[in-house]
Amino acid sequence: MSPPAASPSPATARPGWARALTTVLAAMVAMCVVAALGLWAAGAADLPGNAFPRVVAATVVTAVGGSLRLAGDAGVLAQTHAGVTVMPLSVALVGALVVGAGFLRGLRRAAAGARETAWWAARIAVLWLAALTGLAFAARLRFAVDLGDGVLGTIGGLLGARPEVGFTTDVGQSVGFGLLWLAGVLASALLAARPAAVPARPPWAGTRVRPVAYALVVLLLADVAVGLVVALVTAGTRGHAAQTFALVLLGLPNLAWLAFTIGLGATWDGRVDGPFGLPVPHLLDEVLRTPDVSTLDLGTLAGHDGRVWWLVVVDAVLLLAAAFLAAVLSPAATPLWRHAVHMAVGLVLTVLLVCLAGRISAHYALSLLGIGDVGGGLSGEVLLRPRLWSALGLAALWGLVTGFLGAAGARRVRRR
Repeated sequence: MSPPAASPSPATARPGWARALTTVLAAMVAMCVVAALGLWAAGAADLPGNAFPRVVAATVVTAVGGSLRLAGDAGVLAQTHAGVTVMPLSVALVGALVVGAGFLRGLRRAAAGARETAWWAARIAVLWLAALTGLAFAARLRFAVDLGDGVLGTIGGLLGARPEVGFTTDVGQSVGFGLLWLAGVLASALLAARPAAVPARPPWAGTRVRPVAYALVVLLLADVAVGLVVALVTAGTRGHAAQTFALVLLGLPNLAWLAFTIGLGATWDGRVDGPFGLPVPHLLDEVLRTPDVSTLDLGTLAGHDGRVWWLVVVDAVLLLAAAFLAAVLSPAATPLWRHAVHMAVGLVLTVLLVCLAGRISAHYALSLLGIGDVGGGLSGEVLLRPRLWSALGLAALWGLVTGFLGAAGARRVRRR
C-alpha cells in the first residue's frame, strides 16, 4: 500500500478566500476607523440624523479614487451647483499599507509562483469589488440648507422654497477607480518587496526596479513622518489640537507631499474663496485666499515666511538618502549613470502620482430667482492643481543629480 499523500504544510498552503477576506476587511476597517476619527475631530459627528456613517463611507470611497456627485433640489425657483474632487490621502495610505502587507504575507506563506500570485490578487480584487460597491451605495445623503436671515432667507420664506443639497456616488466610476487603485497598490507591493517575499518576480525586476521602488516608498513615508512630527509640535505649542488631528487623520500626506513637490521647485495654482477652506497652516491659507487664482511656489511662500527655503534642504537630504539606499540595494557593478537614470525615472513617476492624487477642486453655489448668494454665505470654491510638466521636468533633474551622487557615495562605502 502506497503511503498517503502529504498534506500541504501551513508554510506552503495557498492563500484562499478566507485569507483574502481577512485582508480586505482589515483594510476597510482600518480606513473607516481613520476616516471616522478624522471626521470626528473635524466636527462631523454633530451632523444631524444618520449622516455621520454616510460621510465616513463617502470619505473612504473618495480615498481610493471614487467619485462623488453633489446635487440639490430647491424646486423650480432655485438652483444649486456643486462638485468636489479630493482624495483624503491619510485614509488612502492606511488602506494601502494594510492591503499591501496582507497581500505580501499571503505570498510569503505560500511561496507562490506567478500563477498563484495572479489567483491570490484576483481573490483580493473580487472581495474588494464587493466591499467597495457596498460602501458606494451607502455613501448617499441629502439635507436641508439654511438660507439664513439675509435677502435669500426672506425671499425663500415668502416663496416657500426649502432647498436641499446632498451627495451621491457614481458607483460605476467609483468601483472602476477603486479597482485601479487596488491594482496600483498590489503592483507597488510586488515591485518594492524583498526578493524572498516574491519568488515569482522576474530577475530584472528585482535588480533594476525593486531598489528604486523600495527607496522611493521609504522616501514618501519619511515625508509623512516629518509632517507628522511638525503637526504634533504645532498642536502642542500653538493649540488648535482638534483641527491638527483632523488634518493628520484625513490629509497629512496631501500636505506633506505638496510640500515635497514645492521643495523640488514645482508650482501649484490654487484659490480659497467663501466659507470653505483647506485645513492647512495659516501660511497656505493666506497665500491662497485671494480674489484670483494664486501661484503657490517657493517664491510666493518665502515672501510670507523665509523658513520655507528649508523645504529645499529637507528634499535634498531625503532624496540623497533614498538614492544611496537604492544604490546599496542594487548590484555592485551597476554604472553610476544607470543609477541616475533609474532614480530620475522613479522620481518622475512618483511626482506624477503625487500631483494627480493631490489635486483639489470643490465648489458650491445656491441661487434663488437668479440671485446668487446674496448675504447668505452659501457659495465658495477651493482649488489646488499642479503645473504638471514643469514639476515632472524638475523631478527628472533632481533624480539624475541625486541618483548619481547617492550612487557615488554608496560606491565609496562599499570600497571601504
